[in-house]
Amino acid sequence: MTAQTPMPVTMSARAARRIAAILAAEPSPAMLRLAVTGGGCSGFQYNFALDEAQADDDLVLERDGAKILIDPVSLDFLQGSEIDFTDDLIGQAFKVNNPNATASCGCGTSFAV
Repeated sequence: MTAQTPMPVTMSARAARRIAAILAAEPSPAMLRLAVTGGGCSGFQYNFALDEAQADDDLVLERDGAKILIDPVSLDFLQGSEIDFTDDLIGQAFKVNNPNATASCGCGTSFAV
């Protein structure tokens, strides 16, 4: 990506702060991987996991000490999305604001395209 090309996926400041805190607590260098997998009540689901290895074809999002990896297949489903973090009365969670999702479940972890 060049400086003029917008990133296909963005990360909010709230998400970056939370991810940076999680990664700082890890004993070895780690990154957060976001993947789209089959399953969930709406057809696809978001999967967040810690990863120590970056693949050559991963999209790498970096902001304020946070680093997120997204594989090319998942990126197709996430184009234009924003990764956010919510902290409210019902709990804390990462949220993907995905303009490609035509439906999603009540908990926000699965979606349909």
